[in-house]
Amino acid sequence: MNSIIRRGAAVGLTVAACALIAGCDDSYLDQSAGRSQQPISSATLSAMDKLDTSPSQPTLIRTYKKEAELEIWKMKSDGHYALLKTYPMCRWSGQLGPKKREGDMQVPEGFYTIAPGQMNPTSHYYLSFNVGYPNAYDRAYDRTGGNVMVHGVCSSAGCFSMTDEQVADIYAIARESFAGGQRAIQLESFPFHMTAENLAKFRLDPNIAFWKELKNGSDHFEVTKAEPSVMVCGKHYVFDATATGEVSATKPCPALKRDDDVEALVAEKEQKDDAKTDELVASGVKAVRVVYADGGQNAVFAGYKDESDPDALATPPQEIVLSDPRPAPAAVKVAAADAAKRHAASVAPTPVEAQTAEPTAPAASAAVALATPPIQPSGGGMLGGITGGAQSVKNWLHLGGQPPASQPIEASAPDQPGSGDSPLPPRRNDAASDGEKAVRMASLHTPPTPPARPSGKDSEAAAGPRGGASDAGEPAAAPATPAQ
Repeated sequence: MNSIIRRGAAVGLTVAACALIAGCDDSYLDQSAGRSQQPISSATLSAMDKLDTSPSQPTLIRTYKKEAELEIWKMKSDGHYALLKTYPMCRWSGQLGPKKREGDMQVPEGFYTIAPGQMNPTSHYYLSFNVGYPNAYDRAYDRTGGNVMVHGVCSSAGCFSMTDEQVADIYAIARESFAGGQRAIQLESFPFHMTAENLAKFRLDPNIAFWKELKNGSDHFEVTKAEPSVMVCGKHYVFDATATGEVSATKPCPALKRDDDVEALVAEKEQKDDAKTDELVASGVKAVRVVYADGGQNAVFAGYKDESDPDALATPPQEIVLSDPRPAPAAVKVAAADAAKRHAASVAPTPVEAQTAEPTAPAASAAVALATPPIQPSGGGMLGGITGGAQSVKNWLHLGGQPPASQPIEASAPDQPGSGDSPLPPRRNDAASDGEKAVRMASLHTPPTPPARPSGKDSEAAAGPRGGASDAGEPAAAPATPAQ
């Protein structure tokens, strides 16, 4: 009898191990589909009534990794989308930047499509649906992997992980939209909210060219409040356009037709955002790169343990300050000089003070100091979260406690064509005078040496048991090579 029990336990452990290796692909389980038929929560239904929408109306999903948020947008009776609800994300893994290969544990970034057949009512992770990675854009860059899900259990190795209560509500919203006739739900996955503030901070990140491409799609949605059409040609996303010829993800785009009114609105928004970004850079906003130990979670879940990698969230992400290797643009120099004059006028000494003040050693001008962002040691804070109601959410989820510490790892390099902003190697001249160094730094900022990429595997053996993996159990692939 004992041997039979031992054999049964061994079989159970084997099945559990296979579940972890299979990651988010957990459809092998034979569970009751009852949970997939749960109704939309009363709070969400009330929000729909206030928004002038209904459960059967089309749905659109937007996600943001840095802020760890998942937004549900619903179409109103006038045909435009409006934000219904923002769910704090319980867990995401990897770094900011796109998913490139199987086993890299990255949450993908881009525009994806969810069809009814991608819904999994018998998920090992309570409920789940496949986001559709890789899409045509990913395949154009030979990216590998799959089975990337939005699911429950709050445990991730490459997926968007929510709590069971959250995913039940999200699943029900999607289910009712499909029942109402929607053929596919668009999921827009971003590294962060596409604000001027974030674009100023991440202007030197290796992925910035790719992120600006995603922002163009985001801008189309923002100005029209309609789901943007998505095309991939020439290894680029193209939004709200129709082609007059054959479309290939890897070949140059054919002639395209666009709505001139929409494109004018998008161009206007882009110009305003660029002007705001330039203003922030002129005011001294530092260029940074954020490095995570292994992804993050919304601040309302602080202390909520992820069993797949309990040490990954022990410390907040590290902000590494970068220096711009290029001379400051003329507009930035002018803005800095004007700011220096205003500052000097506001602190100008009185005639008596001017007569008695002791002379000081010559120094670089205030305009040069403002145009030259100082290099600072790395540091950072926890992910941006929801304020005000955060404590009530934590009380509802019975959360608390302080996590222990861990070390960050370096983010992966992009495989998109670069923007020409790669930092230059440091240039030093110890014999130069302080004044000469200050002037030289005004025209050439030298970035700190980025941290070395750790070696080893990102497989389940290296990370420990994981749930909700997109590619868990796969050995680490060789570093991605740049696109041709």
